Amino acid sequence: MSDLFEDPAPAPRNTPEYTVSELSGAVKRVIEGEFALVRVRGEVGRVSRPASGHLYFDLKDDRAVIAAICWKGQAARLQIRPEEGMEVIATGRMTTFPGQSKYQIIVEDIAPAGAGALMAMLERRRAALAAEGLFDADRKRPLPFLPRVIGVVTSPSGAVIRDILHRLRDRFPRHVLIWPVAVQGEKCAAEVAAAIRGFNALPEGGPIPRPDLLIVARGGGSLEDLWGFNEEIVVRAAAESAIPLISAVGHETDTTLIDHAADRRAPTPTAAAEMAVPVRLDLLAALDGQGARLMRGAAQAIGRRDQRLRDLARALPRLDGLTAGPAQRFDLWATRLAGALGQSIAARRARLGPLGAHLRPRLLADLVSRQTERLADRSRGLTASLDRRQERATDRLAALSARLPPAFARALSEADRSARRDRIALDALAARLHAAPATRLGRLADRLDALDRLRQTLGYHETLKRGYAVVRGDGSVVTTRAEAERAASLEIEFQDGRLPLSPKKSRRKADPPTAQGSLL
Repeated sequence: MSDLFEDPAPAPRNTPEYTVSELSGAVKRVIEGEFALVRVRGEVGRVSRPASGHLYFDLKDDRAVIAAICWKGQAARLQIRPEEGMEVIATGRMTTFPGQSKYQIIVEDIAPAGAGALMAMLERRRAALAAEGLFDADRKRPLPFLPRVIGVVTSPSGAVIRDILHRLRDRFPRHVLIWPVAVQGEKCAAEVAAAIRGFNALPEGGPIPRPDLLIVARGGGSLEDLWGFNEEIVVRAAAESAIPLISAVGHETDTTLIDHAADRRAPTPTAAAEMAVPVRLDLLAALDGQGARLMRGAAQAIGRRDQRLRDLARALPRLDGLTAGPAQRFDLWATRLAGALGQSIAARRARLGPLGAHLRPRLLADLVSRQTERLADRSRGLTASLDRRQERATDRLAALSARLPPAFARALSEADRSARRDRIALDALAARLHAAPATRLGRLADRLDALDRLRQTLGYHETLKRGYAVVRGDGSVVTTRAEAERAASLEIEFQDGRLPLSPKKSRRKADPPTAQGSLL
């Protein structure tokens, strides 16, 4: 019975043993060897972009999910950025991640699964940006009528820039600044956005002129070729531009998101140049037409006003009729004025005569003498009164000082000495005050003498002493020969007097002037 319940003998163990690392490495080698290069089609999900620059996302369908990684250097070269919900074809190699015991694909390139996927992603992006208000019509700025400087963002080697420059030269030559960029590929979006922001960052009045208008241009191409102009960074740069911007990307049938954010969309780069500037010859013709209209309008307005003025002038009275009455009154009062002035003078003289009889110099002198004596008497009385008051005050002060202690006596003595010093200083100031007017008058008199000497030096009499003469004709100074010939009589002034000449008719017309010196 005991044999029935014994455990069976263990079988021999021929299976090799692996460590976890060895097994993970073996699986990794098998997967990388079997799937060295694969292309996987799926929908993008759970996109992650950490600060390291690597790109992590999932590729999934309705039954399975594969983790995908795109390293930093390769992610910067991708033409299509994977976004959640986008159907793509990823090219890469399969590998494993032993740290989490999972397999994943290292992505080297991503392409859209078809135009439908790209268009679906483009429509989602357009709706998201439109919801932010970047495509609103009320935020679009009008284009300047005639920009001074035009900035062009395009490739410098394509036919687009030549078409734009040729069209601008034909219509209205302007100063053009070109910012070269890549117009397709992985660098397109970043360079176009940097160019738009760079033009906006130029300062006013700097060494590089700030453009008044921007043109972002590219020729036609497929949806993938134009995809850089659908990137969010480009759309936001165009919407934030403070300089009006024209989008001229692709042909007339091509539409990109920058067309919605720009202030104006042009169907072709050549059409953008036509929008940027007017035709110079058309402007000159319009200016000539407006000038002609202005001249005709001005002539017609002047003619109407002239006719109106003549009509009003006929309704006015004659000038002599308006001035006849005032002129007659003026003549009447002018004849009366001389007699009225004489009568007024005679009346005032009659009133002044009786009053002047009482105003004799002797009476005035006697009045002044009496007032002077009266003033002297009052001055003597005032001096005596002041002396008596000073004596009484001195006696009273002496009596009070005798009753005060010695300390107070010394203080009073010191105060008396201070008062005497103040009186001396006051007398000195009074003396200076009395002398100041005389000193001031002396300085002013000296200055007046100096100015008079200067006047005499600069006067023409000093010039006459140096041999010159002044010629006068009919009472005024003569400075030219023509004036001398027209004068009826001449007079020459020398330093010692004036010499009148004989009347003009007695002198010979051809005689040259004989006066010594020059005529002033």
